[in-house]
Amino acid sequence: MATTQTDTDQLSINAIRALSIDMVQAANSGHPGAPLGIAPVVYLLWNRIMRHNPKDPRWVNRDRFILSAGHASAVQYAALYMAGYGVSLDDLKRFRQWGSPTAGHPEYGAIPGVEVSTGPLGQGFAMGVGMGIAEQFLAAKYNRPKLSVVDNFIYSICSDGDLMEGVSHEAGSLAGTLGLGNLIYIFDSNHISIDGGTAITFVEDVAARFKAYGWHVQDGIDANDIVGLENAIKAAQSERSKPSLIIQNSRIGFGSPVENSSEAHGKPLGDDAVKETKTKLGYPSLEPFHVPHQALSHTRKSLERGQKLQSDWNQLFDRYAKEHPDLAKEFKTLVIEGRLPGGWDANLPEFPTDKALATREASGQLIQQLAKTLPTLMGGSADLASSTNTMMKDAGDFSADNKSGRNVWFGVREHAMGSIANGMALYGGTTPFTGTFLIFSDYMRPALRLGALMGAPVVNIFTHDSIGLGEDGPTHQPVEHLPSLRAIPNYHVIRPADANETREAWRAAILRRDGPTALILTRQKLPTLDRTGLGGPEGLHKGAYVLWESGPSPELVLIASGSEVSLTLAAGKQLAASRTNVRVVSMPCWELFEAQSQEYRDSVLPPKVTARLAVEAAAPLGWERWVGSHGDTVSVTTFGHSAPGNVLFEKYGFTVDNVIARAKAVLKRSQ
Repeated sequence: MATTQTDTDQLSINAIRALSIDMVQAANSGHPGAPLGIAPVVYLLWNRIMRHNPKDPRWVNRDRFILSAGHASAVQYAALYMAGYGVSLDDLKRFRQWGSPTAGHPEYGAIPGVEVSTGPLGQGFAMGVGMGIAEQFLAAKYNRPKLSVVDNFIYSICSDGDLMEGVSHEAGSLAGTLGLGNLIYIFDSNHISIDGGTAITFVEDVAARFKAYGWHVQDGIDANDIVGLENAIKAAQSERSKPSLIIQNSRIGFGSPVENSSEAHGKPLGDDAVKETKTKLGYPSLEPFHVPHQALSHTRKSLERGQKLQSDWNQLFDRYAKEHPDLAKEFKTLVIEGRLPGGWDANLPEFPTDKALATREASGQLIQQLAKTLPTLMGGSADLASSTNTMMKDAGDFSADNKSGRNVWFGVREHAMGSIANGMALYGGTTPFTGTFLIFSDYMRPALRLGALMGAPVVNIFTHDSIGLGEDGPTHQPVEHLPSLRAIPNYHVIRPADANETREAWRAAILRRDGPTALILTRQKLPTLDRTGLGGPEGLHKGAYVLWESGPSPELVLIASGSEVSLTLAAGKQLAASRTNVRVVSMPCWELFEAQSQEYRDSVLPPKVTARLAVEAAAPLGWERWVGSHGDTVSVTTFGHSAPGNVLFEKYGFTVDNVIARAKAVLKRSQ
């Protein structure tokens, strides 16, 4: 590894700077200041430090890079182009434009070399912690003496804004507790935020803060000194018992007329200022998107170096496979290919109908079985494991002293928990889940949204799903949360009606590989439906299905989810006894139902049947799509109260008598 800084190094750094400000100027939009300041460490990471292969950006043992300060995306795109990734100069010229992979903030899946979507500050920091957990777990599980098939670092560049966000406090604290020595974070301290100097909002001693968290901290590194930065990173690499923070002092907008000013943060420099900046940097051309051949040929050495790194690893894995064939086969299936093991769901229980069971209890039993057949299953709860039933027995606890444990104790850190699970999922090789009360999905929402945007396959378990949780009162009783979660694109929200639907909900969640799934579960016990004469729980995989009907041509359709399904079924049967032709539909997942053909949707909800009543103990927003203009909902439109759950259901109208009365009113209006 080089220990000096050459003229070619400096030329390459300035090429990254020049491309970055050219991109912002061409788009007339973006953030030029941070790229000018952090280009040296970005160059250093991609060209001297990280183990990566531009020809195979998904190589399993690559180091991961996260630009948590995602507004500086231009510098990452420039570095990827220089290193030889599948990013063209035309892509850089179309920065922030329709159809371009070079989006305003890095987007996972849009461009090779981008590991996670960042932009909302603090998210990249926390997702890196998740990647660190996944790497150390897989290393503990699969590595053998002199055969370390999992051995990589997670690098991240963080800004002042990242460290102001609360999620960085949550995730940083947990990372120190867990001793994640594979994390190497560079804090770019430029003392500037959008509104001015950080002194107006951010005067804490960052080094002392992270030392208190249990991190290895190196402070006072000059951002333009790549030799000093390289030495700091080497020191961080040798500290494997603690995560590392390297604090570099940089100047935002370095070399520009607005250096060290908030003016450098979020708007183009202007044509004249771009030329002035290039001149001050000693750049050999003032033409936009000019890259000196000397710099490009130098940085493209990453191609040869990366192919050799991967070739060496392939030879290591061949030796590993000879000595440990079963482990190698499992590693290839679960980690490299990301497939599920055969028979993973073969022994999931069929729940008996003679016992009422809360769906959180059913989920807990299913987790125990899945833990036996799905070795990638890994996760935990935000200090609510006994209430959410999310602890896996005999699976061990992931800790600083035991990296092979599969129970992750997140503590009271819902936001970080959601972000960490996203990082685990996108690292690969694990099937992460989280657990908390539905009301606290509010604390997780930024991570839930970003997980859906990235298509991260995470299972989010939300229990205590309604006013039915009872005496804890309105602060803990979710009302608007179901429609709020359903509003997130690419997020599957499943609210099963009983224990056997819960089994199918878990199947659906694990099988989903292109996005996250929420399992919405009850605290209170529910009858396990006797399916004789009813639709089978496998109908859940289509989102909604006919549970029961009194005849082939219904004049009234009752629709429900979760704990209200058995109530609605009882009401439907009483209505049928009075010669009303009734259909009862269980609708556990709107998103799965929307994905079905129009023919199937019409077969469940016949368009000609306009008398429809939906029953759900949540805010009614969105149900109008399914009940139509003539329909109605039995729902919750106010906050809850502190009282036993059964009392609240009665007071809020979730009774057979009220459902019947409301159904008759709907039927009358439709005639």
